[in-house]
Amino acid sequence: MTVQLNHTIVAAHDKHASARFLADILGLGVGPQYGPFIPVEVPNGVTLDYIDTPGPITPQHYAFLVSEDDFDTIFARVRAAGLTYWADPFHRRVGEINHNDGGRGTYFDDPNGHNLEILTRPYGSGS
Repeated sequence: MTVQLNHTIVAAHDKHASARFLADILGLGVGPQYGPFIPVEVPNGVTLDYIDTPGPITPQHYAFLVSEDDFDTIFARVRAAGLTYWADPFHRRVGEINHNDGGRGTYFDDPNGHNLEILTRPYGSGS
C-alpha cells in the first residue's frame, strides 16, 4: 500500500496574505487560486491550501523538514521579519533554537496563530 499526504486545508482570516507569508518565509511559490483555496506547494508535492475562515481560528501545527543550508536561509527570513521564535512548541524558550536529534529547529507563529516549525532532523532520528 502506498499512502502519501497530498494536501491539508489551512484556516486563515486572509488566505492570500497567509499563503504569501508562508511562501515568503520558506522561499516557495503561491499557486493560482483553485476553487476557494490558495495553495502553497512544498517540494515533496504536498500543498497547504489556505481558505478564508470567519471567526476564531484554532491554531494548528505545521512542521517543515529542511536542509541545514535551508534552515539558515529560512531562519534569517524569520529574524529579518522580526518574528518571535522559540526552541519549543510550548513557546517557553523564546529567542532560542533547539538541537534535537543532533539537528536544529525552531518554532514561530503565522498571522493566524498557527505554530510553524522548521527542523533539520526528524524526531527520533539522531542523538
